[in-house]
Order: sequence, then structure tokens, then C-alpha cells
Amino acid sequence: MRKNLHLLLKVLVIQFLCSVYACTAFYPPASQPSPSPFYTSMASFSPGIQMGRGQEQNKLLIALIVSSSSLGLIVICCLCFWFVYRSNQSTKTTKNSESGISISKKGFMQSYDYKTLEKATGGFKDSNLIGRGGFGLVYKACLDNHTLAAVKKIENVSQEAKREFQNEVDLLSKIHHPNIISLLGHTSEISSSFIVYELMEKGSLDAQLHGPSRGSALTWHMRMKIALDTARGIEYLHERCRPPVIHRDIKSSNILLDSSFNAKISDFGLAVTNGMHGKNNIKLSGTLGYVAPEYLLDGKLTDKSDVYAFGVVLLELLLGRKPVEKLSSVQCQSLVTWAMPQLTDRSKLPKIVDPVIKDTMDHKHLYQVAAVAVLCVQPEPSYRPLITDVLHSLVPLVPVELGGTLRLTT
Repeated sequence: MRKNLHLLLKVLVIQFLCSVYACTAFYPPASQPSPSPFYTSMASFSPGIQMGRGQEQNKLLIALIVSSSSLGLIVICCLCFWFVYRSNQSTKTTKNSESGISISKKGFMQSYDYKTLEKATGGFKDSNLIGRGGFGLVYKACLDNHTLAAVKKIENVSQEAKREFQNEVDLLSKIHHPNIISLLGHTSEISSSFIVYELMEKGSLDAQLHGPSRGSALTWHMRMKIALDTARGIEYLHERCRPPVIHRDIKSSNILLDSSFNAKISDFGLAVTNGMHGKNNIKLSGTLGYVAPEYLLDGKLTDKSDVYAFGVVLLELLLGRKPVEKLSSVQCQSLVTWAMPQLTDRSKLPKIVDPVIKDTMDHKHLYQVAAVAVLCVQPEPSYRPLITDVLHSLVPLVPVELGGTLRLTT
């Protein structure tokens, strides 16, 4: 940048000197010939004023050179100031990108062809099917370099499916965090599109909690670790990304677990960046049971919408229940509505905890987690905490070896 600045300044100075020389050559010092009849008549018309043609040209030449010099110096100073300003802004952007992300910059992505993915998934056979999404299926794959991966096959049946695919690819190619799923690559065909992620061996939190095992693999401390990991991922999106990202679909099925039960947020098809989520800009989307009331009723979307959804996930971890439970063929019950009256009653709370973890935790910690969950699912968004505050509340409840600050006594 500095070398370019110096070079530009040299060019400007040379051009400036050339222009001055050109002016001088164009207006050479004039000899003083006898006055023309015109000047004689002007002198006689204006007594006391001596009109010398050569002197006048010299004065005009000097004025022209002085004004040109002043203008040139002003232009050079402005250019110097502009280059210094841009250099400082570039430095600031670099520093900011070290602590967060710049959504305006595009990241590197591997592009896979269809045949490679077809081979890696065994022809997309059912035995490799590991999940189902809103617009397609997810398969386990083994790539040519023996890397295990998950391949989401999206059927391009609608413009909405295409938009979500492009949105997810664009965002995940730029954001990198231990608690955000890693994008390995993608490809797009006429009838289908594919996204390749890192493989999360333990599947989704939803499958762990509500699947055949009914949460038996998740101890109290493991559940708190998953909550903390998820909060860290959301905090990264809200506080560290530039511009901030609102996920819009935080739920247990979009929280994936690796072989060590480290949690990572996935599925960014509905995510939006700050400034792009006005009521008239986006379609109301989300999953029943996780959608914040103000977004559902008024279309008002903020980062507090993600906090509400996180609160529902926290209740799932605490109580082992689904966000919406079917009572009859025509009636459903919200987990938030059912749990709220009991979460604030210390005598009732221990009785509604997931039986798998019942009486395995310090009741003081249980009350703390319940209090955090209650705050997160408040109907009024201004009463909900920032995700940073939630994160700080959870850190002391997670053992040091699992990423928190709690030191267990033996």
C-alpha cells in the first residue's frame, strides 16, 4: 500500500510539473511591441491606467502558475488523506476479521461432482441414510481421502429450496467456530443440490433425547456441556459475526453431536444477517414449539428470537420432553406452557425433571438452570437475557474437563 502511494505521488508531481511547463511554454514572455490601436483607445478611455500587453501576460502567467500549484497541492493532500484513511480502515477490517467474520468476504469451498458423491454414499443407498431435512435426505459418506462426511441431498423442487441451499452455502463458507458445523463442500445439478458437512457420529440432540435411547447416554453434566456448546455457537453468530447472524431455526434436531458429544449448530438455510430481517423482507419460518411469540404473531425478528428457541432446547435437556406434545387428535400442548408454572416452584421442579437424570445433580444447580430457561422463554423479548449472559450463567455449571469452570470434588 505504501509503495503504491509513493508511486502515485511521484506520478502526480511529475504530471503537475509537466502541466506547469506546458503552461509556461504556451504563454512565453512577450516582447513589448508598440501598443495596438485597441490598447491606445482603452488607455485614452481610462486615464491613469497604463495597459502593457507583455506585463499583463506575465501577470496572468504568474497567477495561473500559482493557482495551478495551489490546486495541485490540494488534490495531492486530499489523495494522501484518502489513502491513509483507506489503509487504516483496511487494518481495522483485518483486526475485526480475526475476532469474528466478515460476511462480505467469501470463503474457500471444495466443489464435488455428482459422481464423487454418488460413489461416496454407495449410490445414495438407504443403509447410508442418517437423517431427513425439510427439503431432502442426509447420507453418510466416505470421500476419496477416507474422510467421513455427511451429504445432504436437496431436491430442487422449488425456488424456496434453491434459496435455502444458496443461503446455507454462502454463510457456512464464511463462518468457522468449534460449535458451528463445518462445511466441506457442495455441488449443484439441474434436479438436485448437495451440501457436504463434517460427520457428527452421535447424530442430533433430538435423536439422543427423544429417540430409542430416551437420553440414557446424556448425564446431567453432559447435558449442561451441550447447552454451553450451543450457547457458545449462538453467541458467535450474534456477537462476533459482522454483520450479526440470526439463525431462525435453533432446535434440538439442528444441534448435532460428535463422537465426544461436542455440540455444533447446523442447518443455516433460514439464517439471516442483521438488516435483512424486516417484517416485509422475509417469510415467517421456523419450527412449531421453538418460534418466539412476537415473531409468530407480529413477524418481529431479533436475536432474542434465537434466545427463546435456546430456552426451549434447555427445557428439553432438563425435562426430557418434546417442545410440543400431542394430547389427542385435535389437541397439542406446548412444553413452555406446561412447564412454566412448575419451573418456579422449588417443590415441584425436582419431580418433573427427566427421570434419566433425576437426583443426579446438585439441586442448587438445577434451580439455576431452570431460572435461566424461564428467562429465555419470557413472552416479552425485552425480558429475555442476551445469549452472552446465558453463556456466563452456564459456564460455572459445567466441569472443567468439559469446557466449563466447575471443579468436581471426589
